[in-house]
Amino acid sequence: MAPPDLPLFERDREQAVLSAVIGELRSGRPALVTVTGEPGLGQNELLRWAAGQARARGVHVLAARATSAEHELRYGVVAQLLAPEDRDIATRLFVAPQRPGGLPGLNHLLTACHDRPTLLVVQDVQWLDPASLRWLEALARRLPRAPLALLTSTTGTAIDRPEWSVGTPLTGLASTIELALPPLTTSGVSAAVRTVCGVPGDTDFTDALAQATRGVPAVVHEVLLRFTRTGCAPRAEHVEHLRALTAEVVGDHAAQALSELRDPVAVDVLRALAVCGDLLDFPLVCTLAGLHPVPEARLRATLMASGLLTPRDGSPPGHDAVVRARILEEMPAADRADLYARAARLAQRVAVADQGIAELLLRARPVGAPWAVATLRRGFAAALRSGRRDRATAYLARALDEPLRSEERARVELQLASVQMVTAPTAAERRLHGLIRSTGTGTGLRSQAVDLCLLGGDTRAARLAQPTGPGTLGDPAPCDADVPAPRRGSGTGSPPGRRARAVAGDATAPRGGNTSDPSHRDGSDEHPERTTTADNDATVSERDELATVGDRHELATVSERHELIALLRVARFLRHEETCPGVPPAPALPEHSHSPAVAGVRAWEHAMAGVHLEASRRLARAAFAPDPGGRPPLVTPRLFACRALFLTDDGDEAEAHLATLLNEAHRQRAAIAIAHVLAVRADLHLRHGRPDAAARDLAAAEAELPPARLHPLFVPYWASLNLVADLQNGRPDRAREIAARPVPSLSEECATSAYLLFARGVLARSEDDPQRARAYFRACGRWLLHYGCVNPAVLPWRSLAAEAAHALGDDAEALRLTREEVRLAARWGTRSALGRAELGLAVVIRENRTEHFRAAVATLSESPARTDYTRAVLELASAESAEAERRTALALTSRRASTAGGVAPGPLPGFSQALPAPAGVPPGRGAAPHPRPPAGWPALSPAEHETALLAASGLANREIATTLSVTTRAVELRLSGVYRKLRIRGREELRALRYGPEGG
Repeated sequence: MAPPDLPLFERDREQAVLSAVIGELRSGRPALVTVTGEPGLGQNELLRWAAGQARARGVHVLAARATSAEHELRYGVVAQLLAPEDRDIATRLFVAPQRPGGLPGLNHLLTACHDRPTLLVVQDVQWLDPASLRWLEALARRLPRAPLALLTSTTGTAIDRPEWSVGTPLTGLASTIELALPPLTTSGVSAAVRTVCGVPGDTDFTDALAQATRGVPAVVHEVLLRFTRTGCAPRAEHVEHLRALTAEVVGDHAAQALSELRDPVAVDVLRALAVCGDLLDFPLVCTLAGLHPVPEARLRATLMASGLLTPRDGSPPGHDAVVRARILEEMPAADRADLYARAARLAQRVAVADQGIAELLLRARPVGAPWAVATLRRGFAAALRSGRRDRATAYLARALDEPLRSEERARVELQLASVQMVTAPTAAERRLHGLIRSTGTGTGLRSQAVDLCLLGGDTRAARLAQPTGPGTLGDPAPCDADVPAPRRGSGTGSPPGRRARAVAGDATAPRGGNTSDPSHRDGSDEHPERTTTADNDATVSERDELATVGDRHELATVSERHELIALLRVARFLRHEETCPGVPPAPALPEHSHSPAVAGVRAWEHAMAGVHLEASRRLARAAFAPDPGGRPPLVTPRLFACRALFLTDDGDEAEAHLATLLNEAHRQRAAIAIAHVLAVRADLHLRHGRPDAAARDLAAAEAELPPARLHPLFVPYWASLNLVADLQNGRPDRAREIAARPVPSLSEECATSAYLLFARGVLARSEDDPQRARAYFRACGRWLLHYGCVNPAVLPWRSLAAEAAHALGDDAEALRLTREEVRLAARWGTRSALGRAELGLAVVIRENRTEHFRAAVATLSESPARTDYTRAVLELASAESAEAERRTALALTSRRASTAGGVAPGPLPGFSQALPAPAGVPPGRGAAPHPRPPAGWPALSPAEHETALLAASGLANREIATTLSVTTRAVELRLSGVYRKLRIRGREELRALRYGPEGG
């Protein structure tokens, strides 16, 4: 009910109608007026106002109010109306026996009305007792014969709808009016704010108040009263506080209305509606509440009259969220959980959507039925599809309350942890550690748990999985004797070690000793993978026999042990903990294993050490083969295998595998895996000169795994990728901001710190600060060597540090670093690593620079390092122009074009013959003179000459901008200047210059 002092905002029309009724009543014209609306819209306040107006005009007023508490009290409202006329009427009405057809006091009232006009005001007629209802209906039939008006209010749906609320023949000679009150508009709410608070409110504040209160005047007034008591001004910064107050007021109103609801059947139905009114229709809700004799229509009317339910677009009644919460708070916890469980069973029987049933199960006690877990898991998948990760984790956590088999429980735990790695990483780690320590975990789940921990940055999990006692991970030799199985068809058993290698061996794995040590630098065992055909056949034969008669459990045990060793090696790479007291060194990888995880990690270790190129390539491919024992594939080893592939110049193959990994992660809804796959693919894009694609992948990765949730071990790697991508996309300000951003202290203990140091060095190099660049590149090198990484294909820090040293005048250090990189790149054997090293040597060396540049161009032309190739071509063109040589650097690219089967992405052959050096570049001595250049060519600046060279080679504006580290707009402006000065119309004429100068 609205407070008595609530101003009647936006009720001018209704006040005018009531004033007219009162005026006509004084002239002897009767009327029936019903004011309807939701509770709190001010119906009773309007009636009190009308009663005051009538008294002021000399009209006799009789008032009464019906309540739910007096709904069964005979003549309760009639007694209130007639008490001012007859003080003893109540005793006669309540005590005296009711006579058939009797209407006590009605004739006396009608007689008195002939002498003075009378206004009867009855509030809340939805709670009229039956006797009073009949009495008032009889009065309405007699209105045409008396100067009397009946003014009533209702919440819209009375339990027994009075006849006078509609135009009937009985009241045809009297004015019958129904006034439906609407909620306040935004203007009305604004006026209420100004009246109660004393000052106008902000637009945002007023809009928030109107939305939260739905324009109900009683709620608006009480919320504003409480708000002003806090001393706050109606400003936008207090909107959240306003919403909290509104929820409190609405809840108080609901609690009051619930306390006034006396019908126990209505209360049960109301609670059932609060649980599942949005999912089930009203008859099913009544069924859920239990068997009762009350008709459905009467129940609906009772609940609507209480004000706790409101109709919504013709659909079954619904609850406001706050009202629903207050209704359920009044229930005992056990009864509430049981009601939710019964509602879930009913919803499942009538085929409600999975997420609706899952919502019911969240608050229900365990139902102990198989469909409950299946429904919760389907609801989990649907919630992830819609981006509701918190709700998805709640579904799976609830599924764990149901009775489950141990293996199924472990799978649900793993699935839950994969999502919690993004939303609640600490809880996910605890859950995964429990799986790792468990002895009853199913096949492959312990390895998957460690794999997931590594994706989350938890390197301790790999050591938790390490068994104690004989046969530990740190001692792989005993595990080779763990599989006793006799050879079939032979009278003697095979050696235990050999048989175990057959179970878990890789016939193509290196056999010449442990080559996983990154400090191994000589090339004496470049091809340890070579084995005889007889050995291979014997191994395959043993494997076939053991697959037939071997113990599957022991085979799975060996496979799991090998996977855990591989994951422990990854953890060692991510963070060196072996220097800590009591931490044993990580064991070496098994020399003979069919585990794809072992193959992937071994491929990466070969790549880190810069040895065994072909073995690394083959092992990286083997990492994507199905496991012989059917074990589920792991993500982290395959990611490292992809990184090994783009160190072996197999970037296209790595990209295809990354796409497969990404699709698999999307199917499993594993956000942490999706983010890491996207980050590695962004690294690949940057290495292949596609910074725009890298930026898109990094943005998508951060959408899956926000930077605030990223583990400190991976912060340097992600920051380095973002820094280089922004730098290559022409956003140096953002790159500087990333470089200056502090990193967590733990980030300084991991291998990925080298990537951030390298990226900062690249930024300093672009800012022409060789002193700072050399410091960063040296620090990067020290960190990589600390982790055993000597391969220049990982990060070419030596050549870039050498260029910085050369710029500072330290030629000795520059030559030492570049020659060392050339030696290591030649040992590794990829074209991109060797070409970059040769390019670095050509930049710092003084003798035969042009020949060194030619060697770099020739090498890089057969590599996927497009950006380095373009730079080498530019450097060679500049060197040849300086020496005024007639030979062109671009002729060396013809072999690349013919090999690729099309036009090479680099400059076109013969182009530098047609385009001489830009103005200001002196020609070399003894060189033959160039053909006469086209008009306007000497006016080109060095930047325009450089841009013209790349445009004529077929590069797009975006690729030119990436190569030159400028914006696309700068490229467009340079090309416009070139076209204007050369008096040509576009790229086609620019390419035509390679045939000779125009206008010769």
